[in-house]
Amino acid sequence: MEVILKDDVKGLGYKNDLVTVKAGFGRNYLLPQGLAVLADKTNKKIVAENVRQAAHKADKVKGDAQAVADKIGDTVVDLPAKVGESGRIFGRVTTLQLADALKAKGIDVDRKRLSFDQEPGSVGEYTATLDLHREVKHKVRFNVVSE
Repeated sequence: MEVILKDDVKGLGYKNDLVTVKAGFGRNYLLPQGLAVLADKTNKKIVAENVRQAAHKADKVKGDAQAVADKIGDTVVDLPAKVGESGRIFGRVTTLQLADALKAKGIDVDRKRLSFDQEPGSVGEYTATLDLHREVKHKVRFNVVSE
């Protein structure tokens, strides 16, 4: 089943992408949630026109995303966590904590756009990927430290 995404769907594609999905996923999730429309002839023409008109706006959005990535640069953030004697953390370190730590440094990012490359389980240095735009992804380094 071919659908046109109306919004970014993590792991599937970005807004206005034409993607092929299994029929059940499209019928039972994407269409009812309003995340996609069927990719028929009419909808393809509408999306093509919308993309053409929004091309200059897309350059601005990409520029803004690149500016945020440049602002982060090589910044390393410290995330405090409760740690046992063996160095293992109690509980979890979440993307919300990382987003809050970045916000404290003056960089406002959405926690939903952050994903850990490796789930933090002990004290040490880790990286997370910040998906700012379909063409702009940035690695954010952070340290998990003892409270």
